[in-house]
Amino acid sequence: QLQASGGGLVQPGGSLRLSCTASGSILSIATMSWYRQAPGKQRELVATTTSGGSTNHADAIRGRFTISRDTAKNTVYLQMNSLKPEDTAVYYCYARIQAYGRDYVMNYWGGGTLVTVSS
Repeated sequence: QLQASGGGLVQPGGSLRLSCTASGSILSIATMSWYRQAPGKQRELVATTTSGGSTNHADAIRGRFTISRDTAKNTVYLQMNSLKPEDTAVYYCYARIQAYGRDYVMNYWGGGTLVTVSS
């Protein structure tokens, strides 16, 4: 399973760091990503990191947010700086995981953590 944390209320221009840890009988994790869903909008991809260490960030947050991963801890982070009111959303982590005893990858979603940017 995936457990996300780190959300909260922050003023515009502030920073937050989200964390998401995968637990269970994990053989490998192919990719770990952050998505977000603002009120009344569709869920959108924020950033992705692969097992090889490459990253990709959405245009809307590039230069302000940074995704990183601690492979040993099965944890992905999202460092969010220079937050704007339009960053307000529920942030979800997502991972493609291969469990021990399985020869295929499954998709997992975390429960989401709310980020509110407001003065």
